[in-house]
This record gives sequence, structure tokens and C-alpha cells, in this order.
Amino acid sequence: MSRKTVLIIAAVAFLLTVSLTVYSTRARSAQAAQEQVKPASPELVAGPGRVEPVSEDIKIGSELSGKLRSVQVEEGDAIHKGQVLAVLENDDYRAQVLSAEADVRAKDATLRKVINGARTQERSQALSTVRAAQAVMDNAKAESERHQKLFAAGVISQEEAERYAREYDVAKAQYQEQFQHHSLVDDHAREEDVAFAQADLQLAQARLQDARAKYEKTRIKSPIEGTVLRKHHRDGESVSNSSTAPDPILTIGDTKVLRVRVDVDETDVNKVRVGSKAYVTADAFGEKKFWGHVVRVGELLGPKNVRTDEPTEHVDRKILETLVELDPGAPLPMGLRVDAYIVTRNGEVAEVRGIGQ
Repeated sequence: MSRKTVLIIAAVAFLLTVSLTVYSTRARSAQAAQEQVKPASPELVAGPGRVEPVSEDIKIGSELSGKLRSVQVEEGDAIHKGQVLAVLENDDYRAQVLSAEADVRAKDATLRKVINGARTQERSQALSTVRAAQAVMDNAKAESERHQKLFAAGVISQEEAERYAREYDVAKAQYQEQFQHHSLVDDHAREEDVAFAQADLQLAQARLQDARAKYEKTRIKSPIEGTVLRKHHRDGESVSNSSTAPDPILTIGDTKVLRVRVDVDETDVNKVRVGSKAYVTADAFGEKKFWGHVVRVGELLGPKNVRTDEPTEHVDRKILETLVELDPGAPLPMGLRVDAYIVTRNGEVAEVRGIGQ
């Protein structure tokens, strides 16, 4: 190989090296410039969720078993706190209330009679009897004294004088009896009699309260302002005591504010905070985002609440239950399955809102 050929090859290699160096430098500069103008992708924690009312689903049942006389609301109806939603057949409970009310009135009258004592006419009659007995006794006493004097003068026999003395003793005993009767009628009631009558009245009043309470339980009322979400029973159907076995008549909830119960995977639990912005999407609404914020983060990991029905879903993973409260106006039906996304880095909410809003 000649010297000229070697110089040509060296020159070509030098030019290629310089070109590659310049190209690489320009490429790195362009990439750095591109990275400076391109915004960073926000960090999101994703998980499946279900829409529910702010009150959660409230299942309204009956504390008594029986037959429904009427269910007075339909699904979708707005309801008020204290409104009667359903009524059981309650004629027997109503009769118990009426019977207890009559018993209270009777016991109250007995107490007043004990406190007030005898009537004025009874007091007057007893006093008249005492005065009559006293007159008889005074007359018998005078006759006895007069016959004692006659006996002492030898005018009458001892037997006759003793007979008048016995008549006086009888009249005196009758007077004492009438006097005691008048004292009993005219005296105030004894403390123990009043106490017994009062206790009897209180017992009757307690039975009345119990009867009224049972009657009120036949009228199932709403505990909240809300909406009827589901009607489980209708007129004429039998219901059982819901405190022993779940048998709801209605499901209600406060739908003025909507929440989404999100299953956050155990690998992401350290990224979720109360107050973090979040949004949800649903297949029925395309790419539209419904925004809100995290209002509660669970304390205990547990099994998944929402299944995505995806073949690749890991059903053995633990989740942390998280509540996202949606902004007002979200037209999402209760129970809708959604995909939830929680923003985990500050300053990036505006960017996320601008995508697929």
C-alpha cells in the first residue's frame, strides 16, 4: 500500500470520527432541549372503585316480624328524615295501646281517690252517726245514774239497776265504734296507701309506653334525608325481624354528594394521602373525567371489594380501602363500577385536568 493511499484512508477515518462526534453532540443537545420543554408525566395511583352515596347504602328493615300493610315510596323518590316509608299490619298493637291508656286512667283515678279520701257526703253521714250514738249514750248514762240512785234508796231492785247499767255500756261501745269510723273517713290517707297507688300508676304508665313503642315500630321511618335506591318488598309481603336476620324493606342513601370506594393496591399505599386530588372514569362516559379528592384512607388491608373481570387480575392481592368524594354535579348512578386515579404529586393536577377533560 502506497503512502498516498494510507493518507487518504486516515483522512476519511478522521472525517467520519468528527462527523459522528458532531452528530452525537447535536443529538444529546436536542434531547436535552426536548426534555426541558416536555412536561413530566404525573404520578397516578390507579384502582377499581364503585360509586356510592355519601351516607353509604342504608338498608331499612323492621324490628318486628309481620305483614306489610303498605310501602309508601318507590325507587327514586326523595325522602325526608322521619318520613314514614312503610307500615306493618298493626291493629293488635293499636288495641294494646288503647287498653294500656284505659288502665292508666283507672290507676290515676284510684290514686286521686286515695289522696282525696271520702266524699263530703260520706264525711257528713259519718259525723251524723257519731252524734246520734253520742245522744243515745248520754241518755243511757243518765238513766243508769238515775236508777243507781233509786236502788240506793231501796225503791228498785239491784237487778233493774244493773240492767240500765248494761244498756249504758252498750250505748257507750256503739258510740266508740261510730267515732272510730268517722275518724277513718275524715282522716288523710296513709303514706303507704298513697305510695302503693302511685307505684301502681307508674307501672301502668310504663306498660303504656311499651305498647306505644311497639306500635311505633310498625311504622318504619327514614333516618336521613335522601333517596330510595332499591325497593325490596311490596304491599302484602311478610318481613322478618331484621335485627336477627337481614331482611331489608328498602335501601336508601343521601345522594347529594357522591363518593367512590377505591381499592388501592398494597404496593401503592404509601402514595395515597387524605386531600389528594383524584378523578374517575367509566366506560359509559368515554374519556370524561369526574374530579374529586380523597377524604378517607383505610387503616387495615383487606381483600378486594371490586373485581374488574379481567383474566389477568390478581385476586390474591391485598388492598387499602380509600374513599374519594366527587365534586358536585357528577351524573353517576349508584353502584357503577369505575376506574379511579389518585394524583400523588403536587403541582400536576392542572396538567392531568387538561387531558381528556
